[in-house]
Order: sequence, then C-alpha cells, then structure tokens
Amino acid sequence: MKLYNKFILVAVFSCLVVLVESCSSSTLVDVWNDPTYHESPLKKILIIAIRIDPVQRRIWEDAFVGELSKHGVNSTSSYHLFPDVLPDTNQIIQTVQEKGFDGILVTRLLLDETKSHYVKSYVTTEQISRYNIFRKRYDTYYRNIQHSGYVESQIIDRRAIDVWVIRNEERMIWSATSNSPERNTVEDVQNDIAELVIPELTRNAIIKPGK
Repeated sequence: MKLYNKFILVAVFSCLVVLVESCSSSTLVDVWNDPTYHESPLKKILIIAIRIDPVQRRIWEDAFVGELSKHGVNSTSSYHLFPDVLPDTNQIIQTVQEKGFDGILVTRLLLDETKSHYVKSYVTTEQISRYNIFRKRYDTYYRNIQHSGYVESQIIDRRAIDVWVIRNEERMIWSATSNSPERNTVEDVQNDIAELVIPELTRNAIIKPGK
C-alpha cells in the first residue's frame, strides 16, 4: 500500500504541474503615466467601454464603477446616459461639461493574440488487478503510462485602458494594456480591475487609496 500511495502522489503531482503550467494570469503591459500630473485625485469619472456588444459594455463599465466607488470616486457608466449606442466625441464633451466630470476612463478592445506553450510529457502509474487462477486470488500489478507532450494554445484578450483628466485642459494621464484570457462575467472583470488597474491608479495618485 505504501508503494501504491507513492505512485498516486507522483501521478497527482504530475497532473498539478500540467494544470499550473497551462494557466495564464492577467497582466498589465505598456504602462504609462504622465510624470507632470501633480493635481488632486479625480473625484468624478465618466466610464466608457467601447464595445459593440451591449452586454459586454455594461459588464466592463459597471465593474469599473463598482471598484472606483470603494475609493470614494463618483463614477458613472456611459450606458446610463447613452443606453442605445456609444457616445461620439461631441456628445462626450457636452456631457462632461454639463455633468461636471473631472475625468474620463476609456477602455477598448485591441486585436487578440494567440499564446501557445508546450506542455511537457509526464508519466502516471496505474494499478491493475488480475485474478490468479493458481493462487485463487487477485494479484495487484502496476504499470507506467506515458502521456505525450503537446502544444496548448489560448486566445488572449488585449484591452487598452486610458484615463483622461478634464480640468484646465484635456489630456491623458495614464494608459496601459491588459492581457488576459477572455473575461465574460462581472466577477472576472472586477478581479482583473481590482488586482491590476486600481493599484496603479492609486500608486500614481490618480484616485485616492481605498478605505
């Protein structure tokens, strides 16, 4: 039994290695911030997710609103103001002036990338029981099973996220690209925003740290 348990542990460990190697976490790349920005943190932000799919647009805009509210930022999803179609530039300018927004956060899709990696071959051990007609009992045998290596591909969702300040003059003060497996649920989107974007915005004093 001890030998069998050892084989099982090896097999489980091998499978876990494969699973870990096949996972891809979200990352931020091409992060930029305006080094000349030394104004007070933004307090009222208009959130615009440039998506044709109205559901995805709402998911991303609401996710940003939810996370920014934890930092005392009064933010609004653009679909509340423009429910049918995305606003054009003139509509955004007019809305910002009328509603008193001091910032705009825009997120838009970029071209997808396909990320491939090689999963190494591994060996598992299988227990086999065979009936011994001479001893009139079941004997236990072990055999190794070789699992061949293979190439695994994953489509990476690339998204540009830009933050603009609207005060004395309109200018972009922060920008980054997020790379992650395609996100479809509010929970997934909120996790990415909370773990990647929000810490960058607080670190650069664009928004206040959370309570």
